[in-house]
Amino acid sequence: MSAHPSSSAAHPPRIIILVGLMGAGKTTLGRLLAQCYDLPFIDSDQEIEKAAGTTIADIFAHHGEAYFREGEHRVITRLLQQGPCVIATGGGAWMDPRTRKAVQQTPDACTVWLDVPPDIIANRLKKNASSRPLLAHENPRDVLRALAARRAPFYAQADIIVQCGEDTMDHSVHTLDQALQNFRAPHRVPIQLAHHQYDILTGANLLERAASLLAPHISNNHAIIITDETVADLHLDTLEKALAPTHIRLDVLRIPAGEGSKSLPRYSALIEEILRLGIERSTTIIAFGGGVVGDLAGFIAATALRGLPFVQIPTTLLAQVDSSVGGKTGINASTGKNLIGAFWHPQLVLADSSVLQTLPRRQRVAGYAEIVKSGLIADPELFAWCEQNGAKLLDGDSAALEEAVQRTCRFKAQVVAADERESAAKGGRALLNLGHTFAHAFEAEFHYDGRLLHGEAVSIGLHMALALSVQLGLAPIEDLERLDKHLTALSMPTTLADLPTQLSAATLIEHMTHDKKVQNGRVKFVLLHKIGEAFTSQEVTMEDINKLLYNEGCLT
Repeated sequence: MSAHPSSSAAHPPRIIILVGLMGAGKTTLGRLLAQCYDLPFIDSDQEIEKAAGTTIADIFAHHGEAYFREGEHRVITRLLQQGPCVIATGGGAWMDPRTRKAVQQTPDACTVWLDVPPDIIANRLKKNASSRPLLAHENPRDVLRALAARRAPFYAQADIIVQCGEDTMDHSVHTLDQALQNFRAPHRVPIQLAHHQYDILTGANLLERAASLLAPHISNNHAIIITDETVADLHLDTLEKALAPTHIRLDVLRIPAGEGSKSLPRYSALIEEILRLGIERSTTIIAFGGGVVGDLAGFIAATALRGLPFVQIPTTLLAQVDSSVGGKTGINASTGKNLIGAFWHPQLVLADSSVLQTLPRRQRVAGYAEIVKSGLIADPELFAWCEQNGAKLLDGDSAALEEAVQRTCRFKAQVVAADERESAAKGGRALLNLGHTFAHAFEAEFHYDGRLLHGEAVSIGLHMALALSVQLGLAPIEDLERLDKHLTALSMPTTLADLPTQLSAATLIEHMTHDKKVQNGRVKFVLLHKIGEAFTSQEVTMEDINKLLYNEGCLT
């Protein structure tokens, strides 16, 4: 391969970090790769020797390995600040959790594990094994095999794994180049709260990279995956295979798909089963599924042992743009939805857009309603984007799905960061309930039996909220017509006529009075002045609601 930048190699990652066992070829390949990309090459071991004024062998001999690792961490942390380059690290550098964290948190950095069988490395190092501190006093082949077994679960957390063996250097550099060109870092949406921060990672094929993206958030090497039967059949094998090299203990608990699983009996049964598995306070709960799984698993994480670390891997569009973001967890009561719950934020949200390809259109419609909702609340540009791209998204266009998830998550992250616990007197996080007072009443009336999905109820709820705003003289009727035109053009549920059966106004109002948003006996509604300008109000009377429901086609 030419040592000059090729057109295919025009945009390598900002910093390329090579990890792997001693003798894997990190220095030789790193130099060639740096020439290919016209980047500086840095050997961390040489930098350590420069800083110490002596050899690594002498550092080990006089101060021990712990002293060396401390200095190695400081040097690598410094190198990460030096701009675009290729860094070859020592074989044990990646084993230091502080060094791994520093690399993983460096923007645009990309780690590559050069995975070479230890027997091949032993043959390479026959002539100079005595110069390697860890090989100097024992059989090199045995030491390398033991090191490989111990380190492989950590090397597996690299962004890219390249299998190397007896290939020529040119072939190995070509393989590395291709892997780097195909690598696409996930899009990162940070959530910054007063006492907690975490990232939403979005992008394609993230499940297959769970070792690098998810494993760093599992601190005690034990995780419990809570998923439903449908998701398990479709995607569990991919997740388990991706995490297998990390040797993390995974226990999988499956629940029936559907809203019925968000119940006290199901919660109780899962808690008992989790406790029997021998959990600790550092055991991680992984919610792997749609909104039902996320809400239930999150509430379990919030309450088991008074709080366990928690990761969301949402597999529906609705969960990726709404329920997985913001820390609301809970289960349903007989009197209403999500009335039992807690605020419990995850350590990470891993939103893989590729899994959305397996969703039926009805599920994409359900999620899309929440995207439209975000545009209606405070992002008119997002609503306009929906008008241009909604049809493609619902047809499963991968680029449209990915962009919609990113846009909506950025919007919701800003809202949640400004009002984490929905405590603002006006506006704030409560605005995210646009359409939901109506939607929850519809869902309760159909007993969460699958006839009406949450997102379908929200779609109609958005129409109802804007219709109420128009009725009260707060919003122009042209905006209602614009919303209805968009929803109906996509064959989405829009009005009460799209519900499975005709409903009673009195019954719906009864459901609304049990909603979480009731304050001082009055229902708090989210209304609109116009598209992109929502606000909260407790000035809506029951007479106003009765009139709206009657005009929209409810029975009296």
